[in-house]
Amino acid sequence: MAKKLKLGVLLSGGGTTLLNLLERQKAGKLAGEVVCVASDRPGVLGLERPRQAGFPGLPTRVAEPPKEMTQRAAWGADLLGWCGSHNADVVLMCGFLRLLPLPDGWVGRVLNIHPSLLPAFGGKGFHGEKVHQAALDAGVKLSGCTVHFADQVYDRGPILVQKAVPVRDDDTSKTLAARVFEAECEAYPEAIDLLAAGRVRLEGGRARITPA
Repeated sequence: MAKKLKLGVLLSGGGTTLLNLLERQKAGKLAGEVVCVASDRPGVLGLERPRQAGFPGLPTRVAEPPKEMTQRAAWGADLLGWCGSHNADVVLMCGFLRLLPLPDGWVGRVLNIHPSLLPAFGGKGFHGEKVHQAALDAGVKLSGCTVHFADQVYDRGPILVQKAVPVRDDDTSKTLAARVFEAECEAYPEAIDLLAAGRVRLEGGRARITPA
């Protein structure tokens, strides 16, 4: 039987992805347990999501990054160390908009979800509706979402799960975003299931999934 992973969550905004995870956890449909939540910005709705979802005792923290780039590595190590102090096995970026330096002990333990089929429409500055508008401007017929292992570059790292959605002729960035978010709500739990079941192996820059 797969073990339940302990999950740290990092966010920058409204926390809708976190809310989806918490609701699935409450329903017993997640192979993990959220143990802490941190934001790089104070006052965001995402920090209220645990209380709204019925988890008022969940530890939360605001960790604003330093302006000096030379201090970013220490900031990343401190933030991930805080997650580790709450026994997080894996840290999930759920709309976390900062590039997070990864200490050696956290390589392969941090996931990100991005609202496109990477490597398309990813990289610095591509977040939120900007991603969906870029997809519409390019005229693609399929978009979707990608769960991948984070590394030291925005939206790069071994891809674990992708979900495709159709792009319709009458789509706007908002309607496409809504359809992609529905896919995200399935993709992140699927990625957690795979990790919890021990079915993921990182090899040569790729995430390989062993049969169930």
